[in-house]
Formats: sequence, C-alpha cells, structure tokens
Amino acid sequence: MKKKALHQVFRDTLPVLTGYLFLGAGFGILLREETGYGISWAFFMGLFMFAGSGQYLAVSLLASGASLISTAIATLLVNARHLFYGISLVDDYKDAGPRKNYMIFGLTDETYTLVTQNQPPEGMSRHAYCFWVTLCDHIYWICGCVLGNILGATLPISFEGVEFVLTALFVTMFVEQWLSNTNHRPAIIGVMSTALCLLIFAKELFLIPSMALIAILLVISRKTARRDVCA
Repeated sequence: MKKKALHQVFRDTLPVLTGYLFLGAGFGILLREETGYGISWAFFMGLFMFAGSGQYLAVSLLASGASLISTAIATLLVNARHLFYGISLVDDYKDAGPRKNYMIFGLTDETYTLVTQNQPPEGMSRHAYCFWVTLCDHIYWICGCVLGNILGATLPISFEGVEFVLTALFVTMFVEQWLSNTNHRPAIIGVMSTALCLLIFAKELFLIPSMALIAILLVISRKTARRDVCA
C-alpha cells in the first residue's frame, strides 16, 4: 500500500486525534480520580470498550458498585445510537473480509463522520480506507485514556468539570455536519425530536423515545423526498 495513501488517512484523522487525546484524557483522569484504577484499567477499557460516552458512564457505575444487569442496560441506552450508524453502513462494510468485525466494533461517532464524508485516496480501496481510519482512531483513543490516567496520578491540580469535553465534542461534530451539508432536515428532526421527548419524558427516560421518533420521522422524510424527486 502506498505511503501517500496512509499519509492521507492520517491527515483525515488529525481532527479526531486532537479530540480523542483530550476526550480520552478526560476519561483517564476521571477513572483515576473516581475509582482509583490505574494505567492497565485505562488501557484495557480503551482497547476493549472503545466507547467514549460508555466509558464515562462506566466510571460512575464502577464507583457506585452497580450490578451487571444495570450496567448492561445503561450501556445499551447510552450507545443505542450506533444501531443507526451500523444500518447506514451495511453496504459499505459488506464483503470487507476478516476486517469487517473489527470495523463494526470500532465504529464511533467520529469514525462514522470520516468514512461517510471522505473518499479513499488513490491506491486505497474503500474497505481499506474504512479499516485504517478505524484503527487510527482507536489508537488515538487508547493513547488519550492512558495519558489522562497518568496525568491524574501525577498532576496536583483539580480536574473538576473535565467530563464536559464529551458534550463539547458532540456539539463540534453537529456544527461540522451542519456546515458541510446543505440538507439540514435530518439535523432539525434530531434536535426537535430530542427536545420534545425531553419535555415529555424527562431526562431519565427520553433517550429511547427520542431515537424511535427520529427513526420514524427520517423514514417518512426519505419517502417524501423520493416522491418529490419522482414527481
């Protein structure tokens, strides 16, 4: 494989590198501060979980001694949005060979953005590009988790509020998607559906209803758009 193609993958993933170092570091710091777990925990959680919001949630669950069932349900609710990502990439990941399972495991919000918006460089197949983007992002995340855990153990400063980096990253991604696309209907549907369900069901129960409503409205919107094109 041409080095030029790999260099292009690295350039494409540079924004994720910056975000994951800070976001992963936030997790590593919280893991150290809240539970006292060290570098090996940060490394293996980053390696085998690779879920930003899920790992932040895991810190509070570990600290509170939550049961296995409670942990499984909470993790499913937090990461249920990946069901939508996966469905939209079925065709792209089809026939990817032995790399497919890892690409499915490593699918994150940021990786999804890159593989859906960018085209593979010359000399690299679509499957290879998705694989290398996923691998690079995974490595960045692990490095951030370990670095944060080390900083949490060595720097004598308060890290209060560091968990806000997760919210900041999602806001940044939303803005980038808004600016890079002319069709803002999906974004508007997502925001309005979430706000409505938050008002109706409160913050403890709004996630599943909002995702169901978003899915229904997106399907209706897509069918409407197809009819308009055919007309």
